[in-house]
Amino acid sequence: MTASAQAPQPHSAASENGHNPANRGRTAAQPVNGRNEPAPALPVIDCDIHNEVSSVEQLVPYLADYWQDYIRGSAFNSPHANDYPRGAPTSARPGSIPAEGGQAGSTLQLVREQAMAPWNTEIGILNCSYRVQSVRQEDLAADLATAANRWQIDEWLTPEPRLRASLVVPSQAPARAAEEVHRFGDHPQFVQVIIPVRSHIPYGNRYYDPLFAAAVEHNLVVGINFGGAPGNPPTPVGWPSTYLEEHAGMAQVFQSQVISIVAEGVFDRFPDLRISLIEGGFAWMPSLMWRLDKEWKGLRSNTPWVKRAPSDYIRDHMRLTVQPVGAPPDPRYILQTIEQLESDTMLMFATDYPHWHYDDDSEAWPVELPEPLNSNIWSENARSFYRL
Repeated sequence: MTASAQAPQPHSAASENGHNPANRGRTAAQPVNGRNEPAPALPVIDCDIHNEVSSVEQLVPYLADYWQDYIRGSAFNSPHANDYPRGAPTSARPGSIPAEGGQAGSTLQLVREQAMAPWNTEIGILNCSYRVQSVRQEDLAADLATAANRWQIDEWLTPEPRLRASLVVPSQAPARAAEEVHRFGDHPQFVQVIIPVRSHIPYGNRYYDPLFAAAVEHNLVVGINFGGAPGNPPTPVGWPSTYLEEHAGMAQVFQSQVISIVAEGVFDRFPDLRISLIEGGFAWMPSLMWRLDKEWKGLRSNTPWVKRAPSDYIRDHMRLTVQPVGAPPDPRYILQTIEQLESDTMLMFATDYPHWHYDDDSEAWPVELPEPLNSNIWSENARSFYRL
């Protein structure tokens, strides 16, 4: 087991109440985006910044001539998952749509100004939500992924050394996804492979082993992110009627993937695999771990390859980003949830820029917690997990 996959020690936090980060250890106030919001004094690593492809035309220069002809002749404009409807208030923070148009958060200038400057971010991890998984033409999906990754290098990583990024891969075709990991996996600014939480087969299935094997070989985290459009319903009982149902219900999909990954023995097959759960919240995790442990004790003969309690695998191999928080705003409840996780190392700070789950930057993580838990969440858990 690698150092980052060691079993964490339960934290020693007492019952102190947290408070707004505006009152924690900070530098003197300085104007940021028109507000007198001070930058944090502690190091900050943001584990979820979305750099969006505004148009397939941005990727055309990276595609072969025959794909350029195909795109223009077929009127193909982009993979469509519609995870973040343009009119939904949670999809884009005010001012995040470029003046020239395009997707929210789709320019490096806006990411620097709105996602990094308010927190004086030391490192930001990009999670490009370009859903090539929804493209049924496998060759096109694979080449779009390659184009998106080359675009990330040229337009984001090379000009901004504080950024790290996640590889876009066609996870619906794991062998092709593995090829993409092998192509770019040794680039020093790629630290993760990003896949959507919705999939046509649960991620615990051996079908995905080539992808996981490639991630481990290149020392990359596998990030499972909100959304996806695999073609099947987003709930276990069929299609919802409203975006509210789909948005809130995504936490159920995260839980299903966690159960599948643990119960089908992914971490037994890949003992060095690291998985981050991005933009799914975290308040649901303690009860899921309790239930998994309970049922495993009675049904362990059904999964003999699962050698340890499921919660042990989760604490050793999985991390969760904090946005959307998904817990009552009272800091006592947030601290209680963290104590129920029985780990100081599972949560990682994220703004989920440009998505908008709060009213002010200071509310992206609205509590101060006892040290070292406080520093762990703001930066050190991510620094260790991503080996930054």
